[in-house]
Amino acid sequence: MKGLFKSKPRTPPEVVRQTRELLIFADCNGNTREDKRQEKMAELSKLIRELKTILYGNSEAEPVVEACAQLTQEFFRENTLRLLIICLPKLSLESRKDATQVVANLQRQQVHYRLIASDYLEANKDLLDILISGYEDTDMALHYGAMLRECIRHQSIARYVLESDHIKKFFDYIQLPNFDIASDASATFKELLTRHKSTVAEFLTKNYDWFFAEYNSKLLESANYITRRQAVKLLGDMLLDRANSAVMMRYVSSKDNLRILMNLLRESSKNIQLEAFHVFKLFAANQNKPPEIVSILVANRNKLLRFFGDFKMEKEDEQFEADKAQVVREIAALEPRDLQ
Repeated sequence: MKGLFKSKPRTPPEVVRQTRELLIFADCNGNTREDKRQEKMAELSKLIRELKTILYGNSEAEPVVEACAQLTQEFFRENTLRLLIICLPKLSLESRKDATQVVANLQRQQVHYRLIASDYLEANKDLLDILISGYEDTDMALHYGAMLRECIRHQSIARYVLESDHIKKFFDYIQLPNFDIASDASATFKELLTRHKSTVAEFLTKNYDWFFAEYNSKLLESANYITRRQAVKLLGDMLLDRANSAVMMRYVSSKDNLRILMNLLRESSKNIQLEAFHVFKLFAANQNKPPEIVSILVANRNKLLRFFGDFKMEKEDEQFEADKAQVVREIAALEPRDLQ
């Protein structure tokens, strides 16, 4: 007889609704008996794992498109994402990992050809504030950081972060003493400054002065080797992007920027030298060099030519050799009369 009363498996919307109820419980359970609380939290962990299985599938089955769409629709119909983010610190480590994967996957799920996660986040931008501030909490930083990177896949959300005061915090987050958190913040910062080309170009144009003042002093001139190395690599990625050509021309017309790059070329680290070279060559290749740039290059010409004579890659690289030859030609051809 027992088999006749087997409970029906929960539908995806039911799993979301039950998760939501338990998240509300987790958020407001100040006075609940400990054994009851533990039981409810264990059930919540199971439900979050179930959400993950529906979205990602498992070793026995691939995810079902219709089930994923139903789950996504129910998830964003009410405030399940908000509750999950707020309650994340109360979950076990395994459940936090599962929840992070659920949130990541939901950013890519389409319902009727729309990314409804983007619409929800646009209406609830304060959730981004919570995720960004997560970098200040050692236990939450990596989970919130991973969620944040998925959220900024949406252009409007990346724009919100770039235009908010939060962007300034990344100059400090990147240099936090915890290596894993600093690396995570650095990955998010890079994503913000490279993924959405038109938005980034607009941001850099509008915020050029303060942004590069901070970038130069806090990152390129940081005492930390890894910070300097990542910063000069990212600088190259930004300036060499065609969408940022106007920003690049402005950057390579500054004698202060040139001095910083020349100092980075003198570093003992081959990696930093190489990344610095990719930016330095833009100063050399600029056909409209301002007089003060010409002046510095002429004054340092002999040292620079000697340096490039010895500057080699460990493995042969034709592009590098061609770029270096071009830089040497540009510097050798400079005439003090260009200062007129």
